[in-house]
This record gives sequence, C-alpha cells and structure tokens, in this order.
Amino acid sequence: MDLGVNGKVFLLAGASKGLGYAIAENLAQAGATLLLGSRDVQRTQASAAQLAERYGTRVVGAGLDMADAESIRAWVARGVEEFGEVNGVLVNAGGPPPGGFDAFTDDDWQSAFNLTLMSAVRLVRETLPHLRSAGGGAILMLTSSSVKEPIDFLLLSNVMRSGVSSLAKSLSRSLAADQIRVNNLIPGIIYTDRIKSLDANQAQMREVAVEQQRAANEALIPLGRYGEPEEFGRAGAFLLSDAASYITGSSLVVDGGTMKSLF
Repeated sequence: MDLGVNGKVFLLAGASKGLGYAIAENLAQAGATLLLGSRDVQRTQASAAQLAERYGTRVVGAGLDMADAESIRAWVARGVEEFGEVNGVLVNAGGPPPGGFDAFTDDDWQSAFNLTLMSAVRLVRETLPHLRSAGGGAILMLTSSSVKEPIDFLLLSNVMRSGVSSLAKSLSRSLAADQIRVNNLIPGIIYTDRIKSLDANQAQMREVAVEQQRAANEALIPLGRYGEPEEFGRAGAFLLSDAASYITGSSLVVDGGTMKSLF
C-alpha cells in the first residue's frame, strides 16, 4: 500500500524510542520527512540519524519536553524553520507514574494533567496554523487502553488519557472543515521499555518474578503474546498518512484482541 507520505513533513513527539520511534520508522521507510522530539536530546538526534541513514530521507532530532509549554513552542518552530510546512503531528507524551488513589497528592495530579493532557492541547495549538496553511493534514493522539477500560494501578493515566481521547474526538469534528483529520491510537501491551517497567512494578506489588507477571499478562491476550513495536508503528503511520484520508474521529485499538468493549 502506498501511504502517500513521500516528501511530506511530520512532527513526531516522544519518538526517540518505543512506540513513537516505531511510527517514525514506518513513515521514514515510506519517504516522509520527519522531526523527532523527546527530552533526551542525544538519543533523539541519534535516532534521527539512524533513520536518515537507513531510509535515505530527511530526519532531524531536537529536544522536546512535553511538560513545558515553551519547549513545545520552540520545537514546532524548529520544524517549521527546518522544513517549511507541517502535514501531520503525533501527540505522544509518555505516561504518568503508576499507583492507586491514595498514592497521589495534589501536586501529582497537577503534574499528570500538565504532562498528559495539557501537552496535547499545547502541541495542537502550536501546529494548527501550519496544518491549516498546508491545506489540511493529520493529528494522531497516542493514548492507552485505559481510555476504554480503566487499569487499576494506572489511575492517573486512566483519567488524563481519557481527556486526551475526548479532545481528539471533539477536534475531529471542529477541524473537519479545514481538512484536518484527528484520530486516537490505543496500544494494548506492546513490548517497550515502559511495559518492561510496568511489568516490574506489578511483579513487585504481587511479590512474583517479572517472568511470571509477563506470562500472566500474556495469558489474558487472545493472540497469546505481547505486541511488537513494529506492528503498532504500521498502524500509526497509516492513520497519519493519506491512505487514511476518510478516517477521522476514530479510535484504533492495537491490542491483540484483548479489549472486550464494543465501543
């Protein structure tokens, strides 16, 4: 399938590794021009150089702190200065810390709000004028299965990511006249560093080995295994591409069949 992204410009937040990088790799393979962003500047630049060398397309890495409004503004400005336009953006801020209700203070709630929900608001606000001037484009929100089925030990994520999902749905309607598509991509258990960390946290809470915790989690997945980042990346690249030109306001779940919810 031709994704129709050759030469188009995408700004990808949280793309130095993990799920964001997997999406970046699929877009680079299809000839897209990319700006990657994350807090780890050295790693982001190394990831950008790796993709550029591997696929022969233009990829730049720059520092981005999604919890900082000025950092978001400067990062988007860097992309526009570097490439001249924006055709798509990945909103991806990572997740707040795990824990239950009693574990968190007001400061914890405010930090999660700033990192997860306000980062999406700010990144869309900064990129929207450029998407409009390009005649349209795509916004992809990366959230979590917790927006469909709350996860007991991820309370902050449950609440904040549900807000991001609602934002995506609302924007899909208000921005449709501008030919800007907005979708939500929901990962199940995709084997990234974050999942390794969550497995370790769960294993510690249950006082079992990490391998036992992973086996227990995989037993709940109809396909019987964790997803690979490459599988998730293909879905993300598709939703950002012209191949998904009539898809907006949708939430695509990539979870090996785990979710039982119909909607």
